[in-house]
Amino acid sequence: MYRSTKTFCHNVGLSCAFRQWRANSHCRFLHGYALEFDFVFEAAELDYRNWVVDFGGLKILKGWLQEYFDHKTLVARDDPHLNYFKKAERTGLIQLVVVDAVGCEAFAALAYGLARNSLYHIDEQDRVRVVSAQVKEHGANSAIYLADV
Repeated sequence: MYRSTKTFCHNVGLSCAFRQWRANSHCRFLHGYALEFDFVFEAAELDYRNWVVDFGGLKILKGWLQEYFDHKTLVARDDPHLNYFKKAERTGLIQLVVVDAVGCEAFAALAYGLARNSLYHIDEQDRVRVVSAQVKEHGANSAIYLADV
């Protein structure tokens, strides 16, 4: 089995704001990070170039990450103040992305899905699989979503 990794570092600028409205801690307040994303890809056989995955073909994944996380405010669909954030978007204060859930773990699952979908766009879904997606808020906090084995 072969594995390769792709990282979109903190310096890519995937800076977003969010809050965990269910938290009893300071995480209930709007805050943000320049997130880092790490992906692990796996294949039983290499392609004709001797690669697991064409990193250049993952530009679509980078684009989707930018769409969701680049200077965006992510708010959970069930946030009781969602309408406040929608109003802020209408007034041009934020770029709102409504997601099922917020937090490092939820973002890792979302990123995993984006990576998996990117394989369809480069026609590698039958040969390559996404093993994991990791999201790092900073050096101390991260979460990993693992594929079902």
